Amino acid sequence: MRCEVTRKRLVKPSLRALLVCHGLCRSQDVTIRYGTLLRMSTHTNLFGEPPATLLPPTPEAEKMLAEGKPAVEVAAEFPTFSLAWALLAELALDGDRFVEGYAYARTGYHRGLDALRRNGWKGHGPIPWSHEPNRGFLRCLAALARAADAIGEVDEAQRCWTFLADSSAEAAAHLKP
Repeated sequence: MRCEVTRKRLVKPSLRALLVCHGLCRSQDVTIRYGTLLRMSTHTNLFGEPPATLLPPTPEAEKMLAEGKPAVEVAAEFPTFSLAWALLAELALDGDRFVEGYAYARTGYHRGLDALRRNGWKGHGPIPWSHEPNRGFLRCLAALARAADAIGEVDEAQRCWTFLADSSAEAAAHLKP
């Protein structure tokens, strides 16, 4: 329970004394009331959420794709560029080549994890879809989930969908079928 000094709170006398004693509230900020349960927030992260991780752009690779170069050439020249791997995975999955799609998606996923870690990601926290350079990794994650599901790895598919939703609800809304 938190005490907000701008509004009166209804608390037990012992809690009021504790709050006042520790300087968290003034005595006039709390009122005693018996027999009432007060609602508590169950979703407050006391440590705060880490800042969003924003991958740097890869202009040379993006330019190659914009010029119409095949994703396989872009991946060969820029193997850390997850978007190229995502495009290869999506192409393979659309062609019912599920193992191939799984391999491409897994490669892009791991290259993306490496890039995220290099940019301060600690294994959790937001990876916004709105930041264009993050989309390659997020698309690889969604492609990996689709491919895992297609080859019968249901637990892996669920783990990937959960990771995607936890990382970016917007990406999950765009990418989950």
